[in-house]
Amino acid sequence: MPNPLLSRWDTPFEIAPFGSISDDDFAPALEQALQAHSAQIDAIANSSEAPGFANVIEALETPCRELEQVLGVFFTVAGADSNSKREELQRAFSPRLAAHFSAVTANKVLYARVKAVWDKRDALDLNQEQQRVLMLTHRGFVRGGAALEGDADRRMQEIKGRLATLGTEFTQNLLADERGWFMELSEDDLEGLPEFVVSAARAAGEEKGKDGPVVTLSRSLITPFLQFSPRRDLREKAFNAWAARGANGGDTDNRAIAAEILQLREERAKLLGYENFAAYKLETEMAKTPAAVRGLLMDVWGPAKSRAEADAKVLTAMMQADGINGSLEPWDWRYYAAKRRKAEHDLDEAALKPYLQLDRMIEASFTCANRLFGLEFAPLDVPLYHPDCRAWEVTRNGAHVAVFIGDYFARGSKRSGAWCSAMRQQAKFPKTQTPVVINVCNFAKGDPALLSWDDARTLFHEFGHALHQMLSSVTYESISGTSVARDFVELPSQLYEHWLEVPEVLQEFATHAETGEPMPKDMLEKVLGAANFDMGFQTVEYVASALVDLAFHDGPAVSDPMAKQAEVLEEIGMPRAITMRHATPHFAHVFAGDGYSSGYYSYMWSEVMDADAFAAFEEAGGAFDAERAKALETHILSTGGSVDPAALYMAFRGRLPGVEALLKGRGLTAA
Repeated sequence: MPNPLLSRWDTPFEIAPFGSISDDDFAPALEQALQAHSAQIDAIANSSEAPGFANVIEALETPCRELEQVLGVFFTVAGADSNSKREELQRAFSPRLAAHFSAVTANKVLYARVKAVWDKRDALDLNQEQQRVLMLTHRGFVRGGAALEGDADRRMQEIKGRLATLGTEFTQNLLADERGWFMELSEDDLEGLPEFVVSAARAAGEEKGKDGPVVTLSRSLITPFLQFSPRRDLREKAFNAWAARGANGGDTDNRAIAAEILQLREERAKLLGYENFAAYKLETEMAKTPAAVRGLLMDVWGPAKSRAEADAKVLTAMMQADGINGSLEPWDWRYYAAKRRKAEHDLDEAALKPYLQLDRMIEASFTCANRLFGLEFAPLDVPLYHPDCRAWEVTRNGAHVAVFIGDYFARGSKRSGAWCSAMRQQAKFPKTQTPVVINVCNFAKGDPALLSWDDARTLFHEFGHALHQMLSSVTYESISGTSVARDFVELPSQLYEHWLEVPEVLQEFATHAETGEPMPKDMLEKVLGAANFDMGFQTVEYVASALVDLAFHDGPAVSDPMAKQAEVLEEIGMPRAITMRHATPHFAHVFAGDGYSSGYYSYMWSEVMDADAFAAFEEAGGAFDAERAKALETHILSTGGSVDPAALYMAFRGRLPGVEALLKGRGLTAA
């Protein structure tokens, strides 16, 4: 039988035939796909024709169908529905793929042809998008080490392969720690917990094969447990397990891996002539320099720390009023913050949650996209990689736009966090290609599934990324959708979060799971009034992580990342009752791959823009102003990486924003 990963997919919208694919198909399919891609590259490099845009750059832009199909399916299931076989395959594939793609950028004959096109670019009469693709292609080869020779060239290839292996090990160690730990709860231990937490704990116990409820290290379960459990001893045990992921000793410990990654990154940067890895990484981002990043983060750190320290005094007093002496600890903060929010805003998470049904929030995200961009969503009945997944066809004015897949529930086979990926990206060359986009989340299961406010924001956030993919309208796949600067990619996602807070959206879609009644007006006002509650804590834990990430890469590589982490936190005066959002041993953004390395700041860089961008709607006709929505699609969502991001934002807004909009949006300005 032909390998289904290599066959042409005669399925609705050419969605992967998941029902026909087995784990045994991946290894032989990858081998054949790599051979096909190597043959394609060799043909481009060894062409006897004079190098030109069409036979070099556009030839490189022509996708290798077999390789795209294999990788699109494999990395989807490896992240969202892993098993021991897939983990084994990922460990084998990572260095193999790194070596393959390194060989492409290290191909001296191919680079000579790319450089020849680059050198005569002014005489080629290229349009703006073609000029951009040529620049990015040439830059990618240079930054990939194509101009290196001899020992430097060989060492660069070794470094890339080793980094790929280490990133995979880091991810799998973290998944193993998250999957392996759980805390069984007796019926007495459930006292004081809201029903939705109890229900989620019982569902988690069933998944773990236990007779009773358990707390796992899924964020959607451990966070509400820390908020609502009156048992300080159990909160401490759960928090310490959460904080210790990747640092438990033994085979899954990530600390030595992190140190080696930092050493290799510095060596890689210096081989390319950069002072350090941060200088190398930030050169292609909006921020450009480590100094610009540090300036933004420190502008926010001061107000955030002041707010957090003031909040800590209030929470400490509440704890002492409960008869607990001593200092406020990290496992106390969420518990007393939840009690404080109920006292000050009369907002109870347990009372709020029945109004945030998953299905209704999905519907809300779709309806906002319809009102803003005219998109419509119709359910699709197609085989997917897990029973929890669901799919929709996305259309506009009757024309097919994309396929959207949602995979919303936490499970042991799924890595933590939430993300958006594309199994197929939009392109018009060499033929029209519509995207297949996936949102993956880790919400607690329930009947019905109920979300926290943070969960609902996450859903809107990831759907903002999906819109960036679905509304993309560029010629070349390499600049499609979210293929933009890292500190620009979070703009569409963080901007879309604002529509969750639009009162008319909540009035329509925040309906009670049992009664169907809309959220009462006073609760709606409380929800929106408490939007910035505990923002000192949230900002401090995030900015601390971003500053540690920057410190790791802006200077000589450190041999002991944990000591460096402690040094940075000491320097900035980290409040003792708050920890980094992502401590080094589980900082997957930074160590699972190069994506957010020296770039975790990018969420805040994008937030500077998203706060200002939503203000543009408010200054116009409101959240659904048609003219602003059209401008957003035209200048940002549809353009991918075809234009410099600063120019795109200028075209949308007419100016670049300052940090003031962000501080105001987070409620960190003086009253």
